[in-house]
Amino acid sequence: MSDEPSVAASQEGADSAAALLGPREVRELAERLGVSPTKKLGQNFVIDPNTVRKIVRLAGVQAGDQVIEVGPGLGSLTLGITEAGANVTAVEIDHRLAAELPTTVSQMQPDAAKRLRVIRSDALEVTAEQLELAGTGEAAQAGPEILVANLPYNVSVPILMHLLELIPALRGGLVMVQAEVGHRIAAGPGSKEYGSPSAKAAWYGEWRIAGTVSRRIFWPVPGVDSVLVSYERRGEPRGTKAERQLTFELVNAAFAQRRKMLRQALQPVLGQLEQTVSVLEAAGVEPTARAEQLSIVEFLAIARAHALVI
Repeated sequence: MSDEPSVAASQEGADSAAALLGPREVRELAERLGVSPTKKLGQNFVIDPNTVRKIVRLAGVQAGDQVIEVGPGLGSLTLGITEAGANVTAVEIDHRLAAELPTTVSQMQPDAAKRLRVIRSDALEVTAEQLELAGTGEAAQAGPEILVANLPYNVSVPILMHLLELIPALRGGLVMVQAEVGHRIAAGPGSKEYGSPSAKAAWYGEWRIAGTVSRRIFWPVPGVDSVLVSYERRGEPRGTKAERQLTFELVNAAFAQRRKMLRQALQPVLGQLEQTVSVLEAAGVEPTARAEQLSIVEFLAIARAHALVI
C-alpha cells in the first residue's frame, strides 16, 4: 500500500479555482447537456479539483507533454492536464461529451483550446491511425507518451491492455480504477491478487499503487473504492510481438486453471503431457509450479523454450 494519503472531497477553497470544474459546474454542465451518468459506460465524473491536480502531479505531467486521456467525460481531468501545459488527445465514446469538450476547455482555459484534440471513439476500438501512430521510424513514435485517465470500472483492464499494445511510445502514466482492479494490476507473483492482468501489465513496465481516492470525489458516488495506479515503461521491450502473443496465451491458459499445476494447465498451448514437461524443464520452470508463482519473465522463458521445440 502506498504512503500517499487518501484524498477527501474538497468543496471550497483555493483549489476550486475557475480553471477547473467543481461540483456545481459539473452538475450544471451535465444538466445542460442532458447527460445522466450511466453504469453501462462506467461513468463516474470527478468533481474535486484537489484530486484532479493530485492525479496530474503524480502522473508527472509537464508542460509540452503529449498525454492521452480515456473517457474525459465532462472535462474535469482534461482541464487539469491542460492547466499543467500539456497537450491532450482525449478519447470519448459519448458523442455529446465529445462534441462539448472543446467548448468547455475554451471557456475555462482559453489559451489551452489549441492543445486539445478529441477523438470520438470507443477506447477499445481506437486505432493507431487515429492517434497518428502509423508509419515507421520516427513517425511511429509521434503521438501520446503519457496515459492519464479515470478508466471506466467495467472495462478498465481491456482498455489498458489495448492502449499498452497500441502505443509503444507510452513512457508512463497514472490511471484511476476500482480498488480491487488496481491491486490486481500492481500485484506481484505469490500475492493473492496476482493474476492474468498482473502478469500482462508487467510485460510493459513497472506498476504500483500511488494513492487512494475517496468515493466522495465522484458524481454519482460509486459503490466501490478507487485507487491510483502509476506506470513506468521498461527501457526496452521484453520480447518481440510474436513472443508477447505466445506469452500472453500461456498466461491465459495458466490462470484459467490456476489451481492446477503448470504441467496440466499449459497442455492446451504446449501439447501433450510429455512435451509440456520438457518445455517447462527447458525453461527452468518446475512442472509442478502453479500460475501465481511465475513472473512474466518466466512465462516468456516458457514461450521461448516452446518456440525452439515446434
